[in-house]
Amino acid sequence: MTNRGIVAAGAALVGGVPVAAWGLMGQQNYAGLPASELDYAFQPWDIGDGVAAVAGGLGLVLAVAGAAVLVRGSLRGVLDGRWWGVLGPLVALGLMAGVGWRILTAGGVGANIGAGLLIIFGTPIAAGLLLWSLAWAFWLVTRGRGHDGGGELGGVASHGV
Repeated sequence: MTNRGIVAAGAALVGGVPVAAWGLMGQQNYAGLPASELDYAFQPWDIGDGVAAVAGGLGLVLAVAGAAVLVRGSLRGVLDGRWWGVLGPLVALGLMAGVGWRILTAGGVGANIGAGLLIIFGTPIAAGLLLWSLAWAFWLVTRGRGHDGGGELGGVASHGV
């Protein structure tokens, strides 16, 4: 498998997860009132439930196919297993984004406490996951060539003690 195939599978996994979570979760409005009488922290997209479910199903298929290709590549040695340290947090971030958007756009009566809690607690968690993935990917691209030895980075061994 080529590097393009691995990158495409990673993109399918990371891109498919938020779409699957968003589409399959469905709109989380308060039951008992029409949507026009509900309060929203953020207005939901004007997309029908059926279209969202189809998009979620396609996102799930894309994510599962990407994960299968990556696992197969990892087992065959084509994908360095250390890249799962980049992909895992990105998948968790995508799941948070898909579910989080449904929480932020949920219609309710009065304040959307879930939206406030998501913004307060979810934003730093999401930023941490993104920064971890970026830092780990940068390290893998620049220093993580897989050779043994203690290359030095400012007097500190970059490959462990």
